[in-house]
Amino acid sequence: MRANLKEIIDHLKLERDILKNGGYGRSVRTPQKPTKLFRDSVTCLNFGETAKKHPCYECLLWEWVPADCQGEDLPCHFIPLNEQGDSIASLEDSGDREEAEKALLGWLDSIIGHLEAQLARESGDQAIV
Repeated sequence: MRANLKEIIDHLKLERDILKNGGYGRSVRTPQKPTKLFRDSVTCLNFGETAKKHPCYECLLWEWVPADCQGEDLPCHFIPLNEQGDSIASLEDSGDREEAEKALLGWLDSIIGHLEAQLARESGDQAIV
């Protein structure tokens, strides 16, 4: 079942708050292992699991994953974050974690704004009915 628009916005806002508040620092349990954006977040369906128990297509982020990247191990890492098409995967592959976080934050702000505007329009449409 697809989440409603308000739930999606809340999910993305939580992710944004985690990112802004340094939630992707090193894990206390495994400080030698770097964290993965999205995957090591409480917003991930598989957070805290050693193996994926939930398929990624059940995630709220799935609608932004390009079709040709849906078979990747972490498909959310291939979401285009800006006009240049940078993704978490491409930015981290180039060794620029800080830039990946910055681009992700910009993407989250943009998507949240877009979805909030859509929700406002839909709410207005329902008020007329």
